[in-house]
Amino acid sequence: MPQFTCNLCNTVNTWNGQPLDREAPTCTGCGSSVRSRGILLALSRELFGLELTLDDFPRLKSLRGLGTSDNRYYADRLAAIFDYRNTFYDREPRFDIVHPPVHDLGAYDFICSSEVLEHVLPPAIDAFRNLAALLKPTGVLILTVPYSLDPATAEHYPDIASHAVVELEGHATVVARMKDGATRLFDNPVFHIGVSGPSLEMREYSEFGLKQVLAQAGFTDVKICADAYAPFGYAPQENWSLPITARKAPPALTAETTRELIEQWRALSQTHQSTMKKLNRSFWFRVGRKLRLF
Repeated sequence: MPQFTCNLCNTVNTWNGQPLDREAPTCTGCGSSVRSRGILLALSRELFGLELTLDDFPRLKSLRGLGTSDNRYYADRLAAIFDYRNTFYDREPRFDIVHPPVHDLGAYDFICSSEVLEHVLPPAIDAFRNLAALLKPTGVLILTVPYSLDPATAEHYPDIASHAVVELEGHATVVARMKDGATRLFDNPVFHIGVSGPSLEMREYSEFGLKQVLAQAGFTDVKICADAYAPFGYAPQENWSLPITARKAPPALTAETTRELIEQWRALSQTHQSTMKKLNRSFWFRVGRKLRLF
C-alpha cells in the first residue's frame, strides 16, 4: 500500500494514491488536510526551493512571517522556526488586513492568508494591495480561498459598508448598511465554518478574478500549486481552490539569513566530524568499515 509523510508532523500514513478531499483530515497524526499540507509545501518551495517537512525547515529567526487564520498546529511550529506570528481577521490576536498598522508595511518575508479574503468587506482589492504593501520587495504571499473556474468573481454585496446577521422568520438574514447610507436585507447568505464559527461569504472568487486582482495589487509572479506531490500526500481531487503563491519580485536571501544558514551548516558539520572521530576510535567500527558493512 502506498504511503505519504505528513509535512506538518512527519507521521507516515497509508494511502491508496487516489485524490484526497481538500478539507478532510487525512493525516492520522495531526489531522492535516490537503489544503494545510499544500500551504506548507508551497511555503517550503518558495523559501528554500525544496520540498521539506516542517521538521527539516532551518531555524531562521531573521525571516519574518505573518499568518492570518493559519492552522494552529503548524502556526506554533512556524513561530518556533521564524520570527512569525499568527493572527485572525475576526478575533484576537486580530490583524485587520483592510487597515493594517503603518509600522508593519514592508516588514514581512512571507504572509500566509488562509481562507480569509473571501470574507473581507468590498472592495477586495484594498486587502490585496495591503498584503502587497506588508511584504518586503522580495517577500511571498501564500494564499488559499475557495474559487471557481467561472469567468469572473461573484460579489454578493458589492456596495456594502457594514452588516449584521440576524434571524428573521427562522432564517439567517444579512442586515446591511450600504455605502449610500441605505439599509437593505439579504436572504440566503452563505457561511463558511471556521475556528471562530460561521463567517459570511462576501464573494466567490474565480481563478481569473484572483489572478486579475493580484496583478492589480502589484504581484507580477503568480503561481497556482496544481501539481500533486505524493510524498507529502498533496493530491487535490479538483483543479480549483488550490494554494496560490504570489510575488512582487524574485526571491533573495538577505546577508543575515545566509549567515544563519552557514552557521547551522557549520554546527552540523562540526557535530558530524566529532561523531566520526569518536566512532573511529572503536575497533569494531573500523572493522565494519573495512568489511564494507556500512
